[in-house]
Amino acid sequence: MRRNSPGLLDTDALLPLRVRLAEARDPEAVIATLEPFVLERRRDKILRTLGDRLNAVTVVFDDPYDPHNGAAVMRSAEAFGCQTVHIVEREKPFLAATSVTRGAEKWIDVARHKGAESCVSTLKSESFAVVGTHPEGELLPNDLARFEKVALVLGNERDGIRPDLTAACTHFVRVPMRGFVESLNVSVTAAILLAATTAGRKGDLSAAQTRRMYARGLWFSVPNAEQILEATFGPVTVDGTPTT
Repeated sequence: MRRNSPGLLDTDALLPLRVRLAEARDPEAVIATLEPFVLERRRDKILRTLGDRLNAVTVVFDDPYDPHNGAAVMRSAEAFGCQTVHIVEREKPFLAATSVTRGAEKWIDVARHKGAESCVSTLKSESFAVVGTHPEGELLPNDLARFEKVALVLGNERDGIRPDLTAACTHFVRVPMRGFVESLNVSVTAAILLAATTAGRKGDLSAAQTRRMYARGLWFSVPNAEQILEATFGPVTVDGTPTT
């Protein structure tokens, strides 16, 4: 049985309603309306952070089982500036503990795949090197910097990386250890590898992505942002349901 705790995001809430509301309108309209309500230093911080954001590094988590580990991987990905996390859902839908994500789900995009084939097809179409984690991998963390685009594949806590996803990996990376334990928690492994992979990379979000995320950041920064937008543009419909 998976560990349960209060504050779990279910599959349909990986993109919270608040985020969906923030992106239900044209980002330029949102920016024009909300930007005057935000202090300049806050606007500068959002744009500065987005300027370091990366499409070139992503994480693939194969069938996450523990909601706390899944949330910790999301948090690490956000902390190191990854814009997208790919989740391969197999037996159960992905759950993430909000007590661990600490708001990371507001700032990244979660791409859900119902199997490895869909995920691998997406990664290859975008020219990612697919690198799996393995205790006997031929690569060390610092070797990952040489790849132009890297997708780090993490296995779940019980089964590791499944064979169909393993077969898609072109390389394998290990975290060198000198203690008696043979493995690290998956979220710790993610953090170590992401630190090495993202070091020195320049942000590479497109202009459209940057504006979308800037609009999202303004939405989260302005109290009663949705009420202000509704008063200006009227209500929007999210998931088939009007917001008012």
